[in-house]
Amino acid sequence: MKKLATLTTKIAATAAAVIFVTGCSAVAKPQMTAANSAPMIKADALNNALLYSDECITEREVVEAQKMWGKGIVRIGAVFTDKGDYSKEAADFIQDMYGYDLSSVLFKPTLAANDQFRGSFDAALSYFVGGNDAYAEDKGFAIKPYTNVKFDNVGIINNSCRMAVAMGNYFFTDTSGGETKVEYTFAYVKDREGDLRIVAHQSSLPYNPNSN
Repeated sequence: MKKLATLTTKIAATAAAVIFVTGCSAVAKPQMTAANSAPMIKADALNNALLYSDECITEREVVEAQKMWGKGIVRIGAVFTDKGDYSKEAADFIQDMYGYDLSSVLFKPTLAANDQFRGSFDAALSYFVGGNDAYAEDKGFAIKPYTNVKFDNVGIINNSCRMAVAMGNYFFTDTSGGETKVEYTFAYVKDREGDLRIVAHQSSLPYNPNSN
């Protein structure tokens, strides 16, 4: 009888302990501290890192990417001239050449005055082909069209390994044979497939002292 009473007391104490723990967990959820959030931050950084290649960028890769960019501009104009789907051609060009799906992109194109900076895919597309009421100033840079684009690098900096920056002049040849000289600065990263993607692009017409 004494053993039964002892057992009953233990069961009651255990039940009380379970009720106490359950009640506390229901009303007092643990707060997210800096220590708790650290693994989450590291996980986000890891996920972001997975978008990029571990390989360093070479000058040759930059030159090849510039050639591809120039050919892409010419191709958009050719599709426009042939009455094809030049908007899709431009969208594919931006997807291939720019890093809008990897990170922020700093894009300040040559012929933009009201909306100088094009931080979104749609804003960049409007600059190249026009047709977006949100950017009424855009006439479609790539559908002029051009027959050739030639890069002349003043220099390429790739000593940070995972980003390369090129600066110089590029020359756009139109269908009448006229050539327009434009100054540029491009910054490139390399994606997981090993392709260079532009994350900063600034271009402008050379200073003209006679315009003042």
